[in-house]
Amino acid sequence: MEVKGKVVIVTGASSGIGEATAREFGKEGAKVVLAARRVDKLQALAEEINKMGTEALVVQADLSKLEDIQKLVAETLAKFNRIDILVNNAGFGRLDWLENLDPVKDIQAQIDVNVMGVIQTTRQVLPVMIKQRSGSIINMCSMAGLVATPTYTIYAASKHAVHGFSEALRREVKPWGIDVSLIYPGGVVTEFTQHAGIKRKTNAKTPNFMLLTAEQVAQAVVKLVYKPRRMWIIPWLWSVSVFMNRFFPGLVDNTTINRFTIPEREDELNAK
Repeated sequence: MEVKGKVVIVTGASSGIGEATAREFGKEGAKVVLAARRVDKLQALAEEINKMGTEALVVQADLSKLEDIQKLVAETLAKFNRIDILVNNAGFGRLDWLENLDPVKDIQAQIDVNVMGVIQTTRQVLPVMIKQRSGSIINMCSMAGLVATPTYTIYAASKHAVHGFSEALRREVKPWGIDVSLIYPGGVVTEFTQHAGIKRKTNAKTPNFMLLTAEQVAQAVVKLVYKPRRMWIIPWLWSVSVFMNRFFPGLVDNTTINRFTIPEREDELNAK
């Protein structure tokens, strides 16, 4: 699929990967629909994209609410009369031991946005793409969707769900000329860490040489439109972790528990 002139919906477009992705599509000449809750940030980005010589539409939407998703699709069709590309990027993480996570604000909210938001947005867009006999759906996953680690219980669950959903969907819609791609970034320099509530004694984090910028992920997303792939792990070195997790799970378990879980929870384990 060519990108120039195509209509693209990018969810979670107010910051980070979503913002960078919308900007990258604008550079390619696409008509970009910006969806997120923070409308002031969307409007600033829309002005920037409009100056590139293409069009941007701002739709304030909370992806945990079906009525907002329906409004997003309706306003897109009213403005552009078609939808060619959907980038399901909206999502967030709350990282802590499971018993410390708030049942509503942390657990339910993550599932509502990260899973149901992806499913419901895709469900609303799909009839349009089926009628067109063409489309590209790109779902933002995470390495947590392939390798689950401590404190990522709910976030990993949500991304594993996106993985399974996308795999089934790909096999459902291909006959209609619709491609479904999954992208699995490792650590990315965005607002994610600031809002995730990470507290670590071990200071465990992604090595600097493997950190990605939001722009690098955005460029990969656009490439998936030109050349669809079932799944793309970036950077490629994370494929080693996926291999080890699949074929040597006991080794990964023991290493993770002894080098992360026990040192992080040492005070609690030693408490009488």
